[in-house]
Amino acid sequence: MTTVTLVCGVNGALRSCEACGHAEYAAKGYDIVCAAVTILMRTAMQTLSETDGIVFHADATQRGNLSFEVAQAAEEKTERLICMADFLEHGFRSLQSEYPQFVKLQKQIKE
Repeated sequence: MTTVTLVCGVNGALRSCEACGHAEYAAKGYDIVCAAVTILMRTAMQTLSETDGIVFHADATQRGNLSFEVAQAAEEKTERLICMADFLEHGFRSLQSEYPQFVKLQKQIKE
């Protein structure tokens, strides 16, 4: 199972996201659930990397784990981080709804 932990601030802005574990829906290279989780994470990371005023750190050093954390964000980028959190939450909730035995979303709110 892949467990996704999405951390947002009290204002809804994205702070971090981590996906751990293999979904095990299908064999390596054929797992559509793992592919879906990966594309959501990579799209978010690509978008953040192309946004001036946002600094984040990503980690993909362990196979089956992908994470990133927003280290700094200009005040005017808050709305973008709120939208990114919504994008990830809706995407992962959709996957969890369709494949509940393979994806679990945990959302945390931190000050």
